[in-house]
This record gives sequence, structure tokens and C-alpha cells, in this order.
Amino acid sequence: MSESRPPFPPFTHETAVQKVRGAENGWNTCNPEGVALAYSVDSYWRNRAEFVQGRPAIIQFLSRKWIRELDYRLIKELWAFTGNRIAVRFAYECHDDSGNWFRSYGNENWEFGEDGLMRRRFACINDLPIKESERKYHWDRSGPRPMDHPGLSDLGL
Repeated sequence: MSESRPPFPPFTHETAVQKVRGAENGWNTCNPEGVALAYSVDSYWRNRAEFVQGRPAIIQFLSRKWIRELDYRLIKELWAFTGNRIAVRFAYECHDDSGNWFRSYGNENWEFGEDGLMRRRFACINDLPIKESERKYHWDRSGPRPMDHPGLSDLGL
């Protein structure tokens, strides 16, 4: 039985938004094994200056990420889509083990296979130190961002 992850390309505006929100919800679990299931077994990433290929490497990458990035909360927003590709902008907030807070801004370009699994991901990310009092993401870590929580554009990000 082959794996698949709806919605499938070619994307409409509605299905692209569903794909983006699904990715956001998945990443907000901070569960490397679960998140990796959205990617093809040979998925290729460029994340900042790091190159990652295959699910085992994705799991290792995400495990390292979420050990360093504590109280991680992410919002993604659809930027553009066509066929089997989606462009996303995002921002996440987290702190390190010394209590230093950051808001990281970025853009991602995604390419999907016919099975709806992401086969290529290219991410450019910049980190901005912030004070804890400047945080904008305050939902409960036990679940996804609430549907009524503002998105990036609503927050002026």
C-alpha cells in the first residue's frame, strides 16, 4: 500500500491553504517522526545552509531543532501556488535554554508528488532576537493554533 497525503496536486487556492495549515499544525506538534510522514521517503531539503535528504535525516534534523528551540510556535501563510508547487511565508517564536527569545521569519518553496507528499523543500530563514514581552503567539502548546488566533498578516508580520 503506497503512502499518500491529501490534498493532492494540482492545487486550487482552497487545497493549497489546506496544505499550508496542515503543515503548520504538524510542525506545531514538534513530533519529528509524525512531521516526517508528510515528506516523501527521499525528500530533499535546503534549510538555511543545511542540506537534508530522506526521512531518517529529516527526523534527525527536526529532533535537533526542537531540542534547541523551546516553546516553539509557528504560523504559516500561503504566498502563491501553481500546479504541484506552493510558496509559503512563515514566522515562529521560540526560546533557547538560556531564556533568550527569538522570532524567526522565512519563506519556503515546496514541490509535491502526485501522492501529495512533499518531495522538495527550500527554506530561507532569518532570526530576530525579541523580548519575552514582545511575543505574539500565546496559544496552548498542547494543540494547534486556534482557528480564531490571528495569522501573519493580521499580526502585521
